[in-house]
Amino acid sequence: MKNTQKPHYVYVVMGVSGSGKSAVASAVSQKLSCGFLDGDFLHPRSNINKMSEGHALNDEDRAPWLSALNDAAFAMQRTNDVSIIVCSALKKRYRDRLREGNGNLSFVYMDGDFDLIESRMKARKGHFFKPQMLVSQFEALEVPDSDEQDVCAIDINQPLDAVIADTLKHIQQRSNQG
Repeated sequence: MKNTQKPHYVYVVMGVSGSGKSAVASAVSQKLSCGFLDGDFLHPRSNINKMSEGHALNDEDRAPWLSALNDAAFAMQRTNDVSIIVCSALKKRYRDRLREGNGNLSFVYMDGDFDLIESRMKARKGHFFKPQMLVSQFEALEVPDSDEQDVCAIDINQPLDAVIADTLKHIQQRSNQG
């Protein structure tokens, strides 16, 4: 007997701080009534303490967090047709860890240049902007290339509603292929 059940997909909305990951992922998940997780919620206490003291995380710090995200993606996929996770996933090895053992996990990259994101962060009301944080995010970013077939880049140099629409279109097209 052939299994006719559609696969369940997990989309990781990724990019540097200030690229709109959370705003886009939240809006898309509401429109699709799908599973949603902000990956920052899975950081262990030691990482939260380190970051709150103003220290950057290293790969060793991130390892248990990435494992927890991989497990969460698997769990979400068991119960949701579509799930969305927000995670910067700046380095290819982080993306590789997230996709490990899950062929139905893919990435939606919020693609924008430094000047665009810097201008948006400076314009945020009530938000303290640290330019060095954005510099370090771009230094860490390994832009997905053609080797990563499971990454869709969304141009964020357009109004938020258009970014949300493009993201929705990508997710709906991919999810309907299964």
